[in-house]
Amino acid sequence: MNILVIGSGGREHALIWKIRQSPTVKKIYCAPGNAGIGSTAELVPIQATDLSGLLNFAKRNSIDLTVVGPEQPLTAGLVDLFTDHGLRAFGPTKAAAELEGSKVFAKQFMKKYAIPTAEWKSFDLAERYEAKRYVAEQPLPLVIKADGLAGGKGAVICETKDKAFESLDQMMEKKIFGAAGERVVIEEYMEGEEASIFAITDGRNFATLPPAQDHKRILDGDQGKNTGGMGAYAPAPVVAEDLLARIVRAIVKPTILGMAKEKRKYKGCLYAGLMITETGPKVVEFNCRFGDPEAQVVLPLLDADLAELMAAVCDETLEPRKVKFHDASAVCVVMASRGYPDKYQTGKPIYGLDSVQGQGGVVVFHAGTKFDRHEVVTSGGRVLGVTAVGEKDDLEGTIAIAYRATEKITFDGAYYRSDIGRKGVKRWKSVKV
Repeated sequence: MNILVIGSGGREHALIWKIRQSPTVKKIYCAPGNAGIGSTAELVPIQATDLSGLLNFAKRNSIDLTVVGPEQPLTAGLVDLFTDHGLRAFGPTKAAAELEGSKVFAKQFMKKYAIPTAEWKSFDLAERYEAKRYVAEQPLPLVIKADGLAGGKGAVICETKDKAFESLDQMMEKKIFGAAGERVVIEEYMEGEEASIFAITDGRNFATLPPAQDHKRILDGDQGKNTGGMGAYAPAPVVAEDLLARIVRAIVKPTILGMAKEKRKYKGCLYAGLMITETGPKVVEFNCRFGDPEAQVVLPLLDADLAELMAAVCDETLEPRKVKFHDASAVCVVMASRGYPDKYQTGKPIYGLDSVQGQGGVVVFHAGTKFDRHEVVTSGGRVLGVTAVGEKDDLEGTIAIAYRATEKITFDGAYYRSDIGRKGVKRWKSVKV
């Protein structure tokens, strides 16, 4: 197969790294890609949001399978467009991707199909004063979310009423997220531990991947601002086998069946961001694609032909029994630019990449990188994802491998958290005791 992967981040690098292992693959293209992806795929200078440009490229280059990494082209209808032209594309249709594209739709869907989530209420722009009155009556903390896509920054945890009123003003009045914030969801704050569950599905059959845990906050100890993700590990022991079975029964299966009933058949990767509360797992959000950086720890654990699985999803012939996993653990440490998630500088040369090439159990996935006169330099907030794979029962050892590799790489202003996976180690130890 000739394969086109759309996107330019660490998730797309991980997808290409795994797809490359398939004997069915002839050539891989990536639009637009990054410096790291350029070593394993041919880079195509087409942006992920240029749907017609991507379609024309796929036609001209006899692409057999297109894999969509980010959410924007999915919510814009890329899969529908490709399907209408007889091309296979891995991912949900525009109607199905609304699970991520609209928080209000997702909440209404979960209510209809009794899928556990936080208590909530939605307000549109004309109801912004009612929204403030509602906030004034609610206990703290509470969470305010922009309805539409906001680059992972559209959810604000509000510890005070003033913070909540300010968030409403920024989203609805100042429109910091554009049209995405003209409608908001205000929901109760859920106490617990987060986990990410991924299911590969052809709309009927599905298989879940090892549970992962992301680290959203910029600082150690889950402090500071929310980011796109500063690291991840899998499998996450907070989701034991019996709990995973409960999640499949109460969340994954009803979602896939419910979407089919709504005539929005969901094909691709369904990502359920969960809070494991005292009363059980509840949905924080749905995403319509692989997580980033969770993909960098889940895909290395997959002991199956990813290209073959994705083609089967498109053809609605997925056989869940073929989805198997290595008996291992994986940890990803994200190296970011100083200032992220706010303003940061780019164009900083990256040193030490060669020193970790070939290091046992380590893969460096590029996110915000590009070539500048044959030199790899930074081009984004999240720059690299340093991923280590180790023994399943030795998460602590896998963490150590990841950090040893991370310490060998540097660039001006490099920053990373020092506690990725520590919650998992603590939980493993408590389970063993």
